[in-house]
Amino acid sequence: MIPAPFEYVAPSTVDEAVRALAEAGEDAKVLAGGQSLLPVLRMRLAAPTTLVDLGKVTELRGIREDGDALVIGAMTTHYDVQRDALVAEHAALVKAATDTVADPQVRHRGTFGGAIAHADPAGDLLAPVLALDCELVLAGPAGRRTVGAAEFFQDYFTTALAPDELLVAVRVPKHTGWRAHYEKFNRVAQAWSMVAVAATVRTEGGVIEEAKVALTNMGSTPVRATGVERALLGAAATPETIRAAAAHAADGTDPAADGNSDVEYRQHLARVLTGRALTAAVGG
Repeated sequence: MIPAPFEYVAPSTVDEAVRALAEAGEDAKVLAGGQSLLPVLRMRLAAPTTLVDLGKVTELRGIREDGDALVIGAMTTHYDVQRDALVAEHAALVKAATDTVADPQVRHRGTFGGAIAHADPAGDLLAPVLALDCELVLAGPAGRRTVGAAEFFQDYFTTALAPDELLVAVRVPKHTGWRAHYEKFNRVAQAWSMVAVAATVRTEGGVIEEAKVALTNMGSTPVRATGVERALLGAAATPETIRAAAAHAADGTDPAADGNSDVEYRQHLARVLTGRALTAAVGG
């Protein structure tokens, strides 16, 4: 199919992009990598009056250190995140999840910020962003503001972004020395996850000093597995501990039933995949 007609704007700075969004009103859409938006436009599931293309906004690309955090520009591709030495050293969970995103073609075109702003609960980057307590930097007509991941994701495909705001960067607190693993289950290669688990742990002398676990596609937003985290805190890093903690993975979740799975099966997957993710993280 062919998209409905729209005005096309290609700003070269963040300020120009924000101004274009403000002038276009609520019917505008932002084009980042386009891996999710373009199919939607072609099927006419969305018909924006204006399309704001961020491809020329170079200030939105790149990864840098800023004290105890990494700053990842919203237009940085998955490919560049995968291969960045700072991400590998200080945010292993982000690299682990990014490695599983779709296929090489999508990873070369898709963007870190675009996937997060799209807020698909089956997307692979939302759970790591939540688990690591990342902060999202938004730019709008009134300036910039920072929103924590727990407040940013609000519902299916819904975030704290106002219609005239852009996601410009993600601040990822450094988790240097933490072990991490992202475990996902899908029916066919490159498909969206039915369920996935983002797990990262810090151990010392065989004891789990800290653990952060979040779930993909177990609700309308990514879900923090707080019951698992509490069960692991200060416990010995043993298979028995991990098995007991993983039993809490589905606590408080509200997964949807669909053509792929019913609720009970998704909750079962959450427990099984959490055990696998933690075993791999602790053993890594």
